[in-house]
Amino acid sequence: MATAKKESSEKVAPKKTATKSATAKKTTEVKKAAPKKASKSAQASPAERYRMVEVAAYYIAEKNEFAGNATDYWIQAEIEINAKYPK
Repeated sequence: MATAKKESSEKVAPKKTATKSATAKKTTEVKKAAPKKASKSAQASPAERYRMVEVAAYYIAEKNEFAGNATDYWIQAEIEINAKYPK
């Protein structure tokens, strides 16, 4: 009787793998489409980049207790934003 149970469980196993492979193909197709959308939205407009640099420069100056030159803070902020979001 024990061998009969093993044979019936072996028959069920191939059916499950066939279902999993069909599901895997569907998820693979979805993953291929997602990066295309993400790459388009990753680029910021010039106005958005300006605003990001402006805010970053403020926080850099605040961290330094506004003791330095505004131009130096701006340049440092541009470097940071360009490193995070290449054009």
